[in-house]
Amino acid sequence: MKFLSDSALERLREGTEAPDLAGTRYRLLERIARGGMGVVYAAEDENLQRRVALKVLDVPGTDGDLANRLVREARVLAALEHPGIVPVHDVGTLADGRVFYTMKFVEGQRLDKYIVSVTSIPDRLRLFLRICDAVAFAHARGVLHRDLKPANIMVGPFGEVLVMDWGLAKILRSGDSKTTRAADPDATIFEKPKQSALSGDSTEVSVVTGHGTILGTPGYMSPEQARGDVELVDARSDIFSLGALLRFILTGNRERGSTPGAVRIDKSLSAICAKATAASPAERYPDVQEMALDISRYLDGLAVGAHKETLLEKAGRSYRRYRFFILLVAAYLAMRVLILLFLHR
Repeated sequence: MKFLSDSALERLREGTEAPDLAGTRYRLLERIARGGMGVVYAAEDENLQRRVALKVLDVPGTDGDLANRLVREARVLAALEHPGIVPVHDVGTLADGRVFYTMKFVEGQRLDKYIVSVTSIPDRLRLFLRICDAVAFAHARGVLHRDLKPANIMVGPFGEVLVMDWGLAKILRSGDSKTTRAADPDATIFEKPKQSALSGDSTEVSVVTGHGTILGTPGYMSPEQARGDVELVDARSDIFSLGALLRFILTGNRERGSTPGAVRIDKSLSAICAKATAASPAERYPDVQEMALDISRYLDGLAVGAHKETLLEKAGRSYRRYRFFILLVAAYLAMRVLILLFLHR
């Protein structure tokens, strides 16, 4: 008996899972990625002759709950028309009954790969501000991301920043009726099959509580998410994730605290990270705009709200901000002193 190799088995599995796009305007090109709810393929839109990303459920015959969830994800994305959020082009059902949707094909690198090439702290902070802009826009539209992490941020070849994977998004509503909840139970609680760990990267694995409530990703999810307190999850939960993301962007480490060889950051930036990732939501920034404003203040050489400066720190910041003028005045005074000394000889 001849046994098939692992690579041959993988090719067979991919072949059986590959969606049948007959009857659609799309032609399958290649598989890009796999997630807990589906697979993303590169496809060609033959009508418009452009490449798109096509997300489809893993296998035919999947229960209706997951199908509804994928449609819901597409609708959430379609409602968020922003340069920092991937636009959705189409949604539908394949001949085998699987739900799919197509979106812009994003070229570039994941944030955790891209950030290695960015050595300047100000450049890293400006990149972070663009992430904040997209998240703030979503919050203004009543949508929480709930799974912000480096693997869900893409940076394109021209520096465009895109917040990806809104599959765990929570829609905030006020005064929900029973009818509304029945029509969209995912507005408060989301369930999803456990993902198989395809790699050793813990940032890729989302956590499921004993109650079946999706929380997010270890190291980036807020304490209230970790406890399964769904009713407490709001914009400040995403702010916690942004704080962990900022710490990762600055140091390469998402966790608070120092480790051997860890990159040390400015006290003001450290205070911003600490405030955003406070254990209590009440102690965090009230919204993304306030956090972004502190980052902008730091970039402009101003005092940040998260850190109370000492007199020495304030003097050092003022020197850094006005260094050119201070040095210019100092050089002028030095020249005046030298001239006076020369004239009195």
